[in-house]
Amino acid sequence: MAQHNAIGHGDHAERHGSLREYVIGFALSIILTIFPILAVMNHWFGNTATFLVLLITAALQFAVQLLFFMHLREEERPRYKLMTLILGLLIVAVVVYGSIWIMEHNMY
Repeated sequence: MAQHNAIGHGDHAERHGSLREYVIGFALSIILTIFPILAVMNHWFGNTATFLVLLITAALQFAVQLLFFMHLREEERPRYKLMTLILGLLIVAVVVYGSIWIMEHNMY
């Protein structure tokens, strides 16, 4: 007999979000996108405050994407998605820091 399991799916059924969760995530994403755009275009804050608003809303947007659309909170143990995410963020941080370090020390 042939196996009917798709690649990447185990014997357990994965739970996906409800329509309500997707609508909430979408609404939060829209708000977290429009607010910084309006803050920059209308000069609501000074330069430093605008920069902080952009950083905070970007971090919140990242969290919304992880929790509502990538289902990170619904993962059972072992948390492979979370470990993969942390490894990816570590690699990005090393590449960015290394690039800045090389550009700074290349001037001499």
